[in-house]
Amino acid sequence: MSTAKNRVPAIEGWLTMDEDNPQLLGYKDESSGTFFFPKDVAISHAPGHADAEFKEVALSNRGKLWSYTTNHYQPPDPYISKEPFEPYTVAAVELTEERMVVLGQLADGVDPESIEVGQEMQLVLATLYEDDENEYIVWKWKPVAA
Repeated sequence: MSTAKNRVPAIEGWLTMDEDNPQLLGYKDESSGTFFFPKDVAISHAPGHADAEFKEVALSNRGKLWSYTTNHYQPPDPYISKEPFEPYTVAAVELTEERMVVLGQLADGVDPESIEVGQEMQLVLATLYEDDENEYIVWKWKPVAA
């Protein structure tokens, strides 16, 4: 008898697991309006706001493609890749509300030849890797269907 694996975030606290409306989780400095992601490494503050407190917020899950590149080499460990290595595309997307750029791989099945800078993108969930019990989930970017 086969049982479904648990879908869990590859990095706890970085994203929601809502399949229909996934979002990254970041911080907002309410006094300056500055956003931070990933929140685990938000160690600085906006200039003039050194004492500001951060509030956890769900970030936009749409934005414009700012840039992209295809990696044709296998990164060093601890990178997890399928064997044999296949090139993959990293997209830099400027979030709609926050006006900050977030990197993520291009979603599976999206041909990098089919995307162009300035096009509307949306965040989707994808499996990074699996073990006997869990699927470990990350975000990726795909074009918004016209």
